[in-house]
Amino acid sequence: MSAMTETTERVETLIIGAGQTGLAAGYYLSKRGHPFLIVDANDRIGDQWRRRWDSLKLFSPARWDGLPGKEFPAPGWSYPTGRQMADYVESYAAWFELPVRCATRVDRLVRAGDGSDEFVAVAGDRRFRARHVIVATGAFTVPTIPEIAGQLDPAIRQLHSGEYRNPSQLADGPVLVVGVGHSGADIAFEAAGTHRTVLSGKSHGEIPFRVLDTWRAHVMLRLLGFAEAYVLTIRTPIGRKAASRSRVLAAPLLRVRSAELAQAGVERHEARVASVQDGKPVLEDGTVLDVANIIWATGFRPDYTWIEPPVTGDDGWPVEHRDVSAVPGLYFLGVPFQYGVDSILIHGASRDARYVVDRLAQRVGAPVAAGRAEAVTA
Repeated sequence: MSAMTETTERVETLIIGAGQTGLAAGYYLSKRGHPFLIVDANDRIGDQWRRRWDSLKLFSPARWDGLPGKEFPAPGWSYPTGRQMADYVESYAAWFELPVRCATRVDRLVRAGDGSDEFVAVAGDRRFRARHVIVATGAFTVPTIPEIAGQLDPAIRQLHSGEYRNPSQLADGPVLVVGVGHSGADIAFEAAGTHRTVLSGKSHGEIPFRVLDTWRAHVMLRLLGFAEAYVLTIRTPIGRKAASRSRVLAAPLLRVRSAELAQAGVERHEARVASVQDGKPVLEDGTVLDVANIIWATGFRPDYTWIEPPVTGDDGWPVEHRDVSAVPGLYFLGVPFQYGVDSILIHGASRDARYVVDRLAQRVGAPVAAGRAEAVTA
């Protein structure tokens, strides 16, 4: 990188990712008068929400879905749709005039290599040189699909939950949804309206009340919010125990629970898909399922391999403490349980982003005047 001749944009702080954590970090940097630039791979701010299934609703009420400085524009106990969230984050960036560069996918992040402690982010034929980098690309980016998917009958329509939009994508005939997390339960519930639907996998519990606009739900959600903010954190023994499991286990079912699935006619099997027989999926208990569609709600995994040198541990997650990497000047946001169970949730974004910006400011010293990125030749 020291021999670069390309035109390079020099910025004090580069934020990679214009999701809720990246925008919250931008807000706090702006308040401190610290120059920065946000780059995002999407063509439009909020596209990560627009790509989710059409009927998606957030699992937290609107009163918890705002970012710092701007409430979510909806009744406090309503549940926004994914499209509404997309429009909100787009309007948020515009409201605070945050400098966001869309359609800019960072392929590599490396040290400058010229004796400085700066970074160079490579985005196609563009370069960004920065003293500080905040990686806010999201916790789960690569779809996880079992290897046996390639052994199934090609006539079976297969989709990952990240590709699913609505039942019109499904072929005629039964549907198998694999994975009993939030996505799997929601999609199975919807698919059951038009197709015989089977849901395979073991759930990891469910909340003991219905998430509706009732006084009981309001009380329980407030208690849940308190636990997320003050109990299930790295500061408490129970929180640290939860942290050790949070990156490998699915969350308890929230809106669509066992009762709602049964009411919709979803056929449940706790046995997981284990093998293939004559092109058909076979569960661990030997049940052979004759289905026309499979939706793999099997989650995503993180990918930080584009950062050099490697910054992750054996589990694939960044080696950091409360968002601050062991690499000076490098920070992460949106990683599960960086501080609490809500670190990957919208209402945890503000707290974690503020902490990162405070640590960054300590490294910088006194705040500097706000400014935009400037083009230089390196």
